Amino acid sequence: MASESTAKTDTSITEHLHELVLNSSDVEDFLNELAQVSARNLSEPGDEIMCAITLLRQRKAATVASSSPDAKAIAHLEYEFSETPSLTASAAQESIHVPDARDDGRWPEYSSAVLAQGIRSVLALPFQLEGGTKAALLLYSRRPHRFEPRILEFAEDFVGQTSLALRLAVRFAHYSETAANLRATLESRTVIDMAVGIIMAQNRCSQQDAFEILKTASSTRNSKLHDVAAAVVNSLGQGPARTHYDG
Repeated sequence: MASESTAKTDTSITEHLHELVLNSSDVEDFLNELAQVSARNLSEPGDEIMCAITLLRQRKAATVASSSPDAKAIAHLEYEFSETPSLTASAAQESIHVPDARDDGRWPEYSSAVLAQGIRSVLALPFQLEGGTKAALLLYSRRPHRFEPRILEFAEDFVGQTSLALRLAVRFAHYSETAANLRATLESRTVIDMAVGIIMAQNRCSQQDAFEILKTASSTRNSKLHDVAAAVVNSLGQGPARTHYDG
């Protein structure tokens, strides 16, 4: 019966996570919701476990999500030092357990910082993601030796379930950003093509000559090519277009 109950719980969590992926506005929104779900599933009555999630993507600023303001403040300590449980867990792809920050000598500066926040035990668990993306679930407790083997096993199972949902959220975010960049590129290209056409008509020159005129204006004015092209297009409604550029 226990395994059947666990299976139902696992299915419920998985379904809820998939709903979060679909309903979140962006990956940061999803991570904040995931941190809340993590805190609810891992805490016990009268014994709160604070949760945070750190996400590192290539060419992106670090993202920190949390279940509470206190958890977020503590999680930001992960990036104030060169070596921390989160960074170690993500790099080694293994769980890192700090039973008591007072006795742990692996990260002395980090341990002192979390102790100052009232934290005694820390558990960092890596998500299984794709490519160069790294993420970790961070659990904090004000009690020493809070994360006993039973809790550690449950937390690792939970991270295993949530890794797929996080992979999907990161992938969706990448596709969305790629599509937005493509739209911006196409819009910019369209404006430039329109400006080139206007210059060709006004100056009775070839497409290549018109594009060179546009490039020269961009360089002379120290402005982006797109901005100069937009000015040419906009000028059609404001009198003759300035297509002869003297600098």
